[in-house]
Amino acid sequence: MSEPTDLKRGIREHLGQFSLHVLLVFATGLTIGSERTVVPVLGEEVLGVESFLVIGSFVVSFGFVKSLLNLYAGKWGEEYGRKPVLILGWATALPLPIILIFAPSWGWITLGNILLGINQALTWSMAINAKIDLAGPDQRGLAVGIDEAFGYTGVAVGAWVTGLIAGQTQSYRPEPFYFLAAVVLLAFLISIFLIKETVQYAQAESDGDHYDADLPFTEVLKRATYGDRTLFAAAQAGHVENFVDTLFWIAVPLYLTSQGLDITAVGIVVGVHTAMYFLQIVTGGLADQIGRRPPVLVGMFLAGGGVLGMVFVEGYFSWTIVAATSGLGMALLYPNLMTVPSDAAHPTWRSAGMGVYRMWRDAGYAVGAILIGLTMEIVHTEAAFYLTSILMFTSGTIVYAWMEETHPDFGTHEPPVPTPKSPTRTVLED
Repeated sequence: MSEPTDLKRGIREHLGQFSLHVLLVFATGLTIGSERTVVPVLGEEVLGVESFLVIGSFVVSFGFVKSLLNLYAGKWGEEYGRKPVLILGWATALPLPIILIFAPSWGWITLGNILLGINQALTWSMAINAKIDLAGPDQRGLAVGIDEAFGYTGVAVGAWVTGLIAGQTQSYRPEPFYFLAAVVLLAFLISIFLIKETVQYAQAESDGDHYDADLPFTEVLKRATYGDRTLFAAAQAGHVENFVDTLFWIAVPLYLTSQGLDITAVGIVVGVHTAMYFLQIVTGGLADQIGRRPPVLVGMFLAGGGVLGMVFVEGYFSWTIVAATSGLGMALLYPNLMTVPSDAAHPTWRSAGMGVYRMWRDAGYAVGAILIGLTMEIVHTEAAFYLTSILMFTSGTIVYAWMEETHPDFGTHEPPVPTPKSPTRTVLED
């Protein structure tokens, strides 16, 4: 691995590579967004799936695989570099459009989403870590905000484009997935030929004498899960907030079509919710100025309120407004929850620490899909909206009670000192 000739950090200083990673995370969003509008309705209308729980199974397979690979993606990114993991992530997505086009049964869609989970875990993890590597600590919140803003704008555009294609062609396949195939192939080629390695910047940022510098992976896993109350509050909030994303993936398209909206209008409502995530480019930078905790708290309750509002209003315009409200809440909380473990981690294990957080966060896709699917199956569709909002309010209360501020300039969070590896090891003081 070659050393960078210039170790200066900053978005402006590395605008070319930073912009390429922005383009790639946009493509990552397009990839998952291409399923958001069309695939749930495809299962119901074309493949004849009648069970809401079975329809949700494709999100379950996606969520479990993505959460597990998130855990190891960060570790692999530190051991082998960001670029090889990024290329592997795009390679796994190459068969996905073919599976979606030719799948003879819903089981094939569920299996195909295992590849999507691998793709999203590896590509999005490396995209965000590369941006943080290049931006440096002073622009960390902004880097995360830009990453999430363009990634979820890609989700919104993918949902809108495939819904539009399906509406115009009066077909749920194959036409919408030709678009997906083009996106995946282009991103794969960019990753191979244009992206440069960035892990050296994280290594240069580290202080090897700090007691946290060589924290073992098992200790990172413990700390980010339950060993640190602030990081636990972030992990549980990340887990629950993905119920909202899952709801808009599974329940919202089916609920709105049952209320009489056509597939193009549904794509717009779902797309507007996700398009609000573009505001993360503002909310991430805002957290660099005021701290991570305030936008996370406001976002948890605002997103929960928007979800609840979906069942209290009627009509295309009203649904679009409350969908945008929940999207605004997600824009406030999403990037800043991720910045919490980034703040708290030493640079040598930051990627692994964020991987642990992202594991618990994206496990929310799988757990949320099961709970939402069961609720829709056993009670009714509207009950899934009530459940999700209640869980968001409860999770927000835990954040209020336990999460300390982690911003390096005015934070109150003090990470615990790890247990020494040997009796001779001491904690160095400043």
